[in-house]
Amino acid sequence: MHAIRLHAFGPAENLRYERTDDPVPGPGQVRIAVAAAGVHLVDTALREGLRLGPLPTPTELPTIPGREVAGTVESLGEGVAADLLGKRVVAHLGMVPGGYAELAVTDSGRLHEIPDGLGDAEAVAMIGTGRTTMGILLFADLGADDIALVPAAAGGIGTLLVQYAKNVGATAVGLAGGPAKVTRVAENGADLAVDYTLPDWPERVRRFLRDRHGDRGATVVFDSVGGATGAAAVDLLARGGRHLVFGWSGAGAGGGAHDGAPLTFTAEELAERGITSGSVLGPAMIEKAGGDLRALEERALAEAEAGRLRPAVQRFPLARAAQAHRALETRGTMGKVVLEP
Repeated sequence: MHAIRLHAFGPAENLRYERTDDPVPGPGQVRIAVAAAGVHLVDTALREGLRLGPLPTPTELPTIPGREVAGTVESLGEGVAADLLGKRVVAHLGMVPGGYAELAVTDSGRLHEIPDGLGDAEAVAMIGTGRTTMGILLFADLGADDIALVPAAAGGIGTLLVQYAKNVGATAVGLAGGPAKVTRVAENGADLAVDYTLPDWPERVRRFLRDRHGDRGATVVFDSVGGATGAAAVDLLARGGRHLVFGWSGAGAGGGAHDGAPLTFTAEELAERGITSGSVLGPAMIEKAGGDLRALEERALAEAEAGRLRPAVQRFPLARAAQAHRALETRGTMGKVVLEP
């Protein structure tokens, strides 16, 4: 098979498109003919050799990156039900890489059958980005009275958060960098789409909120960027508002995708502002979900099947995985990035 292999930690150019041995499914496993593989910003950090929370840095190289795949079951390991053969499925591989390939192996218990009418790329988006979105929303308790401020609203999670906010009747304000992304956010249904690279963007949001809601500020900020943009978004929160942190792509002074740290506040600062703030990733999300991440996957796929959430996807050929990584790191993508063999 062809696969993307990483022989040495470092830049995107270290991702090589090569021939390698086909993986063999073990007991309880299946082999999937991959039609779409998800790419995550975390993948770019692991490629550099960084350790992120519970995700282990690969120690044995070469390795095949990627932890989200969709395709057709084409081979079964011992003990796997025969009726899985030929099924269109999607799976999150967990802590095990191997997704950037024409063939991938995973435990049969990780599979979800792809609903009719949902494409492979869209299914991959929902098994990863969609799962995370469902987890974030466990902390949000969004309702029709909310005013949701979504930085990075043209991204995979941001796209789904804007849609969800509108579905429950909330006001959605989406921030994005550059005219093309702002147009995409407006087309996605945001009540206001603003270019956060313009210096007056906070005042534009304040004017909109005054015109639409009087003296009310935002009630929730879904913060995946941190840095100056995240801080300015928090300044728009009303008392009683909540700041939900699930990334910090804009926090680094050096402009790299993994520089800096998440936006945090002291207890005194939170009390003075009258808001709450906290990370909703990792252990916090697992605890909130009752330890059942599979239930979040099922919910994400059900939302897509029903048409309530429509993932945005940006496709790259498998052979151009390095280009996909560079685009992610330079914020040159819109929606979920997917590789197609």
